[in-house]
Amino acid sequence: MGRLDGKHALITGGTSGIGLETAREFLAEGATVAITGRFQGRLDAAARQLSGPLLTLVSDAGDVPAQATLAARLHTQWPKLDILMSNAADLTHLPIEEWTEEAFDNLLATNLKAPFFLIKELLPLFSQQSSVILVGSVSAFVGHENATVYGAAKAGLLSYARGLTHELRNRGVRVNGLSPGPTVTNAFAPLGPERQAALYEELRRTVPLHRLGTPTELAKAAVYLASDESAYTAGTVLRVDGGIGELAY
Repeated sequence: MGRLDGKHALITGGTSGIGLETAREFLAEGATVAITGRFQGRLDAAARQLSGPLLTLVSDAGDVPAQATLAARLHTQWPKLDILMSNAADLTHLPIEEWTEEAFDNLLATNLKAPFFLIKELLPLFSQQSSVILVGSVSAFVGHENATVYGAAKAGLLSYARGLTHELRNRGVRVNGLSPGPTVTNAFAPLGPERQAALYEELRRTVPLHRLGTPTELAKAAVYLASDESAYTAGTVLRVDGGIGELAY
């Protein structure tokens, strides 16, 4: 018997990294899973790596009006929603001199605004024992190079865990944050192998546990927050960051 048997789970940004590995873990634990991504080709590639009842949905996580469309499509497919993992993110890191208003607004739309309106649109579909997982970042807690805007948006996202848990408490919806530290994913692949390796080594030196995390470790934490094992866990943030958020600085 799986820890998520009978549950329906939506993961935004589920084509790679933490989102993809969480989809794999959710399926292994018995859930029916939907993943979103901006491109059908990447969704198809992700689906080939997964096994189980899977729904793939093309959706731009930075398009605020599209969140209503996503919720409506899901409503036609499923009788209920038990788990939402808001994982899609704009990872832009820039020095203050290079930020434009357009780039700033785009990052906030993906990392802060659209997740709120997706939750709003999904309210009629949530079950009475549902879990919302907001994927933040250690950047919400510490300052580091070029992460001012990204960290502020992630701090705002994680604050939803408190406000929405209070606001939705009579609907049976509990909301928690999941805050990764430096994690080995394909997010830095565009930098090229040498620059990526150098960046990973720089990050590794700052983590008290002297290593980077893996997507599977974050996915295992997400399973806990999604399952009934965490039924008394609400309005908080689970940090899976190797201690960097509390100790490294």
